[in-house]
Amino acid sequence: MSRGSRSGARSRPRNPSRAWLEAQATAIRPWHRRALGCGLIVAVATLVQMGGLAWIVAHAVIAGQGIAELWPVLLVVGLALVLRAAAQWGQEVSGQACGLTVKREVRAQLLAKLHALGPVRLASRHSAGIASQLVDQVESLEGYYARFRPQVMLALLVPLLYLVVVLWLNWLAAIWLLIAAPLIPLFMALIGMGAQRLNEAQFRAVTRLSGHFLDRVRGITTLQLFGLGERATAEVSDVAHDYRRRSMRTLRVAFLSSAVLEFFAAVSVAVVAIYIGLGLLGYIDYGPAGELDLFSGLFILLLAPEFFQPLRTLSQHYHDRASALGAAEGLMALLDEPVPVPATDSASAQAPSGAMTAAVELEAVELSHVGRQRVLGPLSLRVESGEVVALVGPSGSGKSSLLQLIAGFVAADRGRVAVTPGPAIAWLDQRPLIIQGTLAENLRLVAPTASDAALRSALEEAGLGAWLRAAKGGLDTPLGERGVGLSGGEGQRLALARVFLSPARLVLLDEPTAALDPETERAVVTALQRLAATGRTLLVATHHPALMAMADRVLALDGGRLVSAPGTLWQEVPIS
Repeated sequence: MSRGSRSGARSRPRNPSRAWLEAQATAIRPWHRRALGCGLIVAVATLVQMGGLAWIVAHAVIAGQGIAELWPVLLVVGLALVLRAAAQWGQEVSGQACGLTVKREVRAQLLAKLHALGPVRLASRHSAGIASQLVDQVESLEGYYARFRPQVMLALLVPLLYLVVVLWLNWLAAIWLLIAAPLIPLFMALIGMGAQRLNEAQFRAVTRLSGHFLDRVRGITTLQLFGLGERATAEVSDVAHDYRRRSMRTLRVAFLSSAVLEFFAAVSVAVVAIYIGLGLLGYIDYGPAGELDLFSGLFILLLAPEFFQPLRTLSQHYHDRASALGAAEGLMALLDEPVPVPATDSASAQAPSGAMTAAVELEAVELSHVGRQRVLGPLSLRVESGEVVALVGPSGSGKSSLLQLIAGFVAADRGRVAVTPGPAIAWLDQRPLIIQGTLAENLRLVAPTASDAALRSALEEAGLGAWLRAAKGGLDTPLGERGVGLSGGEGQRLALARVFLSPARLVLLDEPTAALDPETERAVVTALQRLAATGRTLLVATHHPALMAMADRVLALDGGRLVSAPGTLWQEVPIS
């Protein structure tokens, strides 16, 4: 290995997940400082409270003083209690603000990445897995920023403050606290390594479970038709039990770590208590033991649990760190997924207002997908506003890729893509989106403020007027996800009705009549002819002769390149 490669390897972060988590903390530094400040106020208030209690007990027992002499110190202790409670509340609120801010920022990054990747490049990822990352994994970050991260600094500063006070009172007790303190972080780190690996495996398992369960729910009708319902139920049960076992394994590690750390803290406090008790009784005269009195001994004894409390709190929140590191691995994989950057000669997907009269203009465009050769181009194309263009060609020739490029689902590797600014672009393919809800709710996806009369008019234009009149529920007819309750042709015409409702002037259609029976095909073609008559620009990828007949132009594609019209279909024509 060369010297340069060795130095490059050294420059990489040893823990990318941890580096990524720290990078997200930039926006929460003010809240983080407030949490630390409140935590330090809690420590000082606790010191005053314990010192006051020790002073009151010592003077009440030894000097026999009553309430009349002790009330000023009692007042100080009461004020310290109030200050401590207020500071703890402030620390909690500041920590929650840290967690909520990071979750909001990370979700914004994820949504921006999903938007940049587009539906084409996200096709390889399961929607349930993406949803799990957006919800579960992002939620797992909150504890790290809200509780663990502020507690790291407090676990260092607060015990150091108490150690200085104990050292001033009795250096031998301070030495014992100093010896016992590192045992807690040591065992916490050892157990935390295993917890992080378990959390990473758990997040991968829940992502698989989400996809597995969603696939079975979507295909439940088909599974029942083939008599595989019980088998699918057993598979889901097995996957769920595997996730349960992983979750219980993670919880066992968390409880084991808490038990171990509580044991060491309890033993350390007990040793300090034994030393103070024997010193006060006169059984130990080594070092400063003979100088112990009731005030100093009780003060040290009250401070000993508080000395270990920040470390114990840190150990309780250590599983938040493990969860965050496990979630960061999956989030980084999605955020680091490469998005092809258009070449320097490519233009924005939206042209400036007034800069062009054509609806679509492509210049020497090339497109390739990851892991594949070039799928489109080089080609140039100009579509005038109001024109109807049919794209024909064999399967795999690039028709869908061309429509996806114009829609903005993918970015061109080279060339210029310009689309006339407009309200929106309407997209219709062979599998229209239909959500679970009423017929009206599905139509209002594109026109939320549309009236019932407008919805009925759009359905009439799409050829669903007779179906609507026959439906008992009318516009309130319930529909299932992916069009349960509708035939394939009815779902396609429902999607066409949304296009009629949409303000979009550019309509992209990808095989809108595929897999339809002849009667439904005729109805869809008739509806598309009515749509073209509204003056909108239509680009239709099709094999249907009726759609080619209604087009102003028929463009043929083969191997991602424009060729001559279908009479001499595969003779290549020069690029304009």
